[in-house]
Amino acid sequence: MHQDNSDRQIGDRWIADFWIAFSSRGRIGLIRPDGTGLRYLSFDVPGQVSWQLGPAFDDGRRFVVTSYEEGKPWEHQVRTHLYIYDAISQSLDEIATRDRSVPMLLCSALLPGGQRMVAAPFIDHEQRIVTMNLDGSDVVELTQQGEGFAYCVTPSPDGMRLVYHITGPGDLPYRICVTNIDGKHKTSVAHHPDHLYFGPVWSPDGEWLAYQDCHFKADPGHDWADLCVSRPDGSARRILTQGQCQWFGTSYGTPETRGGGSELPQWSPDGQTVTHTRATPGAQTPWVFQPQRPDSDHFNRDYLPEQARGGTQICLINPFNGQVVELTAAQPGVWDFRARWSPDGSHIAFSRARVGEPCELWIMAADGSRQCLLARGVDDLGADHARWIELETVLK
Repeated sequence: MHQDNSDRQIGDRWIADFWIAFSSRGRIGLIRPDGTGLRYLSFDVPGQVSWQLGPAFDDGRRFVVTSYEEGKPWEHQVRTHLYIYDAISQSLDEIATRDRSVPMLLCSALLPGGQRMVAAPFIDHEQRIVTMNLDGSDVVELTQQGEGFAYCVTPSPDGMRLVYHITGPGDLPYRICVTNIDGKHKTSVAHHPDHLYFGPVWSPDGEWLAYQDCHFKADPGHDWADLCVSRPDGSARRILTQGQCQWFGTSYGTPETRGGGSELPQWSPDGQTVTHTRATPGAQTPWVFQPQRPDSDHFNRDYLPEQARGGTQICLINPFNGQVVELTAAQPGVWDFRARWSPDGSHIAFSRARVGEPCELWIMAADGSRQCLLARGVDDLGADHARWIELETVLK
């Protein structure tokens, strides 16, 4: 594959601008966009069964990582640990330990300057949003007890506002909210008792939000949605798709390699398009939601590959003129999703799941050309949740 970043070889070392991080069987994988340098981070910490890469510091060498102890994360009683990982020294230093009273604590973002973070503690059956120092001190609550279950928090490009979705109180579905960084001047961007609004993402200039609208009463498995954009104050809302054709609640793989996770739209670096994971008419994944029984595992699906139909393709939508560009082909039995732009806008990493096979990590040029397989994950058991990182470091 042609390599468009500025890697250059010096002896047996590489100085790299861009890498792609991904998740595989609870481990953090790293690979260069040209397919070289595949490795999996290994941390010698007893009792931790899975790891996730979190926000990056501005120095390009340090990252927040999260570890999970044994348990069921969807029940929010699993103990997590937060660390700062230094890619050069390979050091791992635990943070957020001061005055910690909750087992599950996640880091959503770092605030400008890298001295404070946006965190999501699980308190009294609700996930809240707070800001705190890296050691866990000086906690400022942005959502209060009784407001609902909040997450998917993202700072605006200027670092002055936060957007998130929150469900409740009671049976109210997810809605989109924006608040100042101090928790004041909250704005409800999108809310309706019959619509589940989910996964808000800022445009690069901070002038727009993209998010999903799931008609959850007719779709209890949250498989499908439409794409929307609006101003951060909720005005000028536009529905970009029709017929709930955005793949929202992804589910894929075999019983041994199953995976999932909500899809999120992504703005292109130039702010002119939004990614769209478009389903073919009548598409059905091999994992069929079972609404007649209680959801005990936050998945609640049966593997019925004989019922699978159609697939999904990755498209780009211009939210201002409605133009749609197809990047991957619509192929029966092939589900392309999770498109993630490189910082320079030249490439897109994405996930590809074929019916009956583990998920794979792929890459393509920004126009959809030069599609190449990058990784199949640990022991070929699946790779997903790609993320570009600018690793300003030297790695062997």
